[in-house]
Amino acid sequence: MNKAVFLDRDGVINELVYHQEQEVIDSPFTVNQFKLKVGVSQAIQQIHAAGYLVIVISNQPGVAKKQMTLPVFEAIRQKMHRELAKDNAHLDGEFYCLHHPEAKLNLYRQVCECRKPKPGLLLQAQKEFDIDLPNSWFIGDNLSDIEAGQQAGCHTILISKIKTEMLSLMAERHIKPDHIGGNLLAATRIVLADRP
Repeated sequence: MNKAVFLDRDGVINELVYHQEQEVIDSPFTVNQFKLKVGVSQAIQQIHAAGYLVIVISNQPGVAKKQMTLPVFEAIRQKMHRELAKDNAHLDGEFYCLHHPEAKLNLYRQVCECRKPKPGLLLQAQKEFDIDLPNSWFIGDNLSDIEAGQQAGCHTILISKIKTEMLSLMAERHIKPDHIGGNLLAATRIVLADRP
């Protein structure tokens, strides 16, 4: 069986974007808004060198909410691959949930099993890549990532600058990551230090 490090995308691999018109901090809605976070390529290289697959697990309701078109979503994905390739880094797989229970497009309006915090995308990846989930990791910047990882039986790392509000939310939802790191490089050091 293979071991994997699952990564959320927005806020872990790439920068979040402030969208002034909507007054929200969210995923990039255009190709130009997509920017890799510092150190991400290096972290992915280190994870691969340690023998793990690197797989993206991400909720992406932007198409469902009409914030972007499907071709723009695909173009953003391709830019991510090009940016990583510049530093000889790559992803082994990507699994996205495009649904949202309040989607503006009927095609994507549903309560599904793949939208985090449900573990559906992780279970899909497990089947496709023959992954040993108890010896794998989920690194994300939201509690939904941690909850999905825990439900799938993975170790979890929350990328966060912990604030009082986050601690309160963690206590309220009874969610506790195994570790907390400031960015993907810091989280990668935790993964590598934990290897037998």
